[in-house]
Amino acid sequence: MREDHSGCSKTSGRCQQGYSLMLRNRAPQTIAAANGIGKDAAFGSVTPPLYLSTTFTFDGFNRPRAYDYTRAGNPTRDLLADTLAQLEAGAGAVVVSSGMAAIDLTLGCLEPGDLIVAPHDCYAGTWRLLTMRQAKQQFDVVFIDFADDAALKLALARAPKRVLIETPSNPLMRVVDIRKIAVQAKAAGAKVIVDNTFLSPALQQPIRLGADFVVHSTTKFLNGHSDVVGGVVVAASQKDAEELTVWANTIGVTGAPFDAYLTLRGVRTLFVRVERQERTAAAISTFLNTHPAVTAVHYPGLPSHPGHEIAKSQQTGFGAMLSFEIAGGVDGVRRFVESLEVFTLAESLGGIESLVAHPATMTHASMSQEARLVAGISESLLRLSVGLENEADLLADLARALQAV
Repeated sequence: MREDHSGCSKTSGRCQQGYSLMLRNRAPQTIAAANGIGKDAAFGSVTPPLYLSTTFTFDGFNRPRAYDYTRAGNPTRDLLADTLAQLEAGAGAVVVSSGMAAIDLTLGCLEPGDLIVAPHDCYAGTWRLLTMRQAKQQFDVVFIDFADDAALKLALARAPKRVLIETPSNPLMRVVDIRKIAVQAKAAGAKVIVDNTFLSPALQQPIRLGADFVVHSTTKFLNGHSDVVGGVVVAASQKDAEELTVWANTIGVTGAPFDAYLTLRGVRTLFVRVERQERTAAAISTFLNTHPAVTAVHYPGLPSHPGHEIAKSQQTGFGAMLSFEIAGGVDGVRRFVESLEVFTLAESLGGIESLVAHPATMTHASMSQEARLVAGISESLLRLSVGLENEADLLADLARALQAV
């Protein structure tokens, strides 16, 4: 890839096609486990090698090889990008340094006065990014409840350039109809971005539902081991994928090769991890839903959840994330989290370990109090990321902690 020329994206595409192994018609589990396996031409390594080099030799004067500088392109990073593009049914992908960098990359081509429609209950980091860039007049933002058809209609009447969807939402697990919103957004001339971090392509593929871009914090379920920070944007069209590749190189947000290597290793076990985590999360949601110290449970797998039917129509499972509200206010929350022994009080999600977070003081603390109230994020709300521990141990841990509320 040429370091400073737009043609680099085309070279990257050739390299990614070489890695695809004709797997595009195979099951996603096979793509996750086998893309790139056994294709090392140098030594026959079964596991794809890690290319840590920042720079690559030229074949001669003015004769660059497929790669020349890792910011612009790297074989290890491109293999991860190709794998994720296949899993999300996209034309191409760009692996970047964080989930927030992924969100930001999809907005890089917007101009002052362009409008973004975003969910009022989105992740606080996304809310902070959008409001801070709006304050610098880089674009305009309107936050709406996507379940409110009238609010969506009014927002689309303003001819937005981007519509950002987060489903299920973080942390209230609200579900919106991607198909319906995508049709309406495209009729208004907007491109649709879907944050698929909570479900991963193992359970939802937004491009198949009409999205133009899918973003992930690869830190979460895709890596799955809480030891890498990263992000990815998957584009539905090749043109958009090439533009994103050029822009990511231009601003320098591409991910590190070692991070890509570790993330790909995590992707190999994505489907088996999510299957087990989801099964345990379903059992936990059922337990919490009948506990007297719990006032509300937010999990789309429960038939009582308002988005249950939509989730069934666009997801292949309900995921390993849930949130719930407990009695006793902040004091109840404190007693609960201090009584836990298996769940760990920490931010992030999607790893093999089970985590509990208090959104109001942790993941969503950067959100204004007014915005949290509008979104419905109360001080009694707790979010769980269910890991791979024994189901009975996790249930016993929650039961013991709830006794302290």
